Amino acid sequence: MPSYDLDGQVAVVTGGARGIGRAISLRLAREGAAVVVGDLDTAGVGSVAAEIRAAGGRGVGLRADVTVRSDAGRLVDAALSSFGGLDLLVNNAGILRVAPLLETDEELWDRTFEGNVKGMLFCSQAAARQMIAQGRGGRIINAASGAAKFGPALPIGAYATSKHAVLGLTRCLAVELAPHGILVNCYCPGIVDTPMWDVIDREVAAIRGVPTGSVKAEAVASIPLGRMQTPEDVASVVAFFASADASYVTADALNNSGGLQTW
Repeated sequence: MPSYDLDGQVAVVTGGARGIGRAISLRLAREGAAVVVGDLDTAGVGSVAAEIRAAGGRGVGLRADVTVRSDAGRLVDAALSSFGGLDLLVNNAGILRVAPLLETDEELWDRTFEGNVKGMLFCSQAAARQMIAQGRGGRIINAASGAAKFGPALPIGAYATSKHAVLGLTRCLAVELAPHGILVNCYCPGIVDTPMWDVIDREVAAIRGVPTGSVKAEAVASIPLGRMQTPEDVASVVAFFASADASYVTADALNNSGGLQTW
């Protein structure tokens, strides 16, 4: 596994209590960053922060709802009060609901865009203002998806549309913040072995009238590299974006999907 020197860096990771967010939080801490773990799951953020500290790192957990502007600000405030600054924001929080677009109601649509786009904007605004005030640049790293680059066959149209919006937000922020030395990129995972995919499998199987497990098996069979992605695979890409090796990379949407996406 590549190693990146993030000693002295301070990171905020949203959606950090489980799955991909937990793996990102642990990886950044292992690379030397101090990490504020944010999530709606109070017990989860405490557990991940405790894992970081048990391994000799620096971590604090904070319950936060990224769709509430004041909570986004509290995450930045926690980085300042606990570790003295902010260098990295990982906008990992997000939601997915299974529903065909023709059956997507206003509540589902609004909740999806609030969780996946508005919350990302609020956290990015709060983080960028702090980074600009510090005057030493920074990194904003956003969770997109392979579904941000095509229309998926699965009935997750609201989610896919919101992730297309994440690409646009990433590119616009990157251009706007470039004069301040703040790099903005996003990662586009594929089929990641998390509980979310178990939900997708179960709910899509029910819609299609096929056995549970068959949707997931079909998805895995489509991966050119022949295996499901792990949360740690995603965390490695985030660690790269956070590192000095990515110092000339901005406005990028990096595929890390085992070959599912080719552009």
